[in-house]
Amino acid sequence: MTREFADDPTGRVDLSGSAALVTGAGSGIGLACARRLATAGCLVHVLDHDEHAATAAAAEVGGRAHVLDLVDESGIARLPAEVDILVNNAGLQHMAPIHEFPTDVFTRIQRVMVTAPFLLMRHCLPNMYVRGWGRVINISSVHGVRASADKSAYVAAKHALEGLSKVAALEGGPHGVTSNCVDPGYVRTPLLEGQLAAQARSNDIPEHEVAERVFLRHSAIKRLIEPEEVAAVVGWLCGPDSDYLTGAAIPIDGAWTAR
Repeated sequence: MTREFADDPTGRVDLSGSAALVTGAGSGIGLACARRLATAGCLVHVLDHDEHAATAAAAEVGGRAHVLDLVDESGIARLPAEVDILVNNAGLQHMAPIHEFPTDVFTRIQRVMVTAPFLLMRHCLPNMYVRGWGRVINISSVHGVRASADKSAYVAAKHALEGLSKVAALEGGPHGVTSNCVDPGYVRTPLLEGQLAAQARSNDIPEHEVAERVFLRHSAIKRLIEPEEVAAVVGWLCGPDSDYLTGAAIPIDGAWTAR
């Protein structure tokens, strides 16, 4: 079974009648994705651990707010399962060399960025299979295919998410469900801003030099990515032109991974 899409002369995808669940949707990439999907006519379930952010974002996009720390596995079972689109976006960062990295922080990052996406897929995929159409979109990172020092937990989690996404693609294909990763480089988000001090310490440079000397060092396009640019790819992945694209990782990295 294939989903019918209305023609739109502007090229935008029409998702009227669809529902999406977006994690980490209170700010940054998640909020941009929620906006993009809502503009396409989708009912967006906005999930964030920050109640104020979730409520504000849901009110803005006309969606429904869900407040949950994704470390709480039991809470995932209470989320809506009848969604057509799952966007696994929530993430966190901590920087330290491996021999100094706190074990509890490493474990928390894996639970939020690997275990939670697995549980959400397990929660939502059966209903997608019944309807014969669905989209699983995992916001990975260039760090899903590359490594950086002092980011052991984040790099390990993103590499794991890439593998999980491929398995979901293999299993979901016969049911009309695709699974892909979107792999941006450095995006202008609160998560990125929180790295400035740590990156300055790690590289022994002033904070004002971090963007140019660290974030953009490997990119041929010398600017940060905007959250809306990531959301545009997410929107396209939900449309009819991407029906045969699955098990892929789409780089939005200014040619970082072309090196």
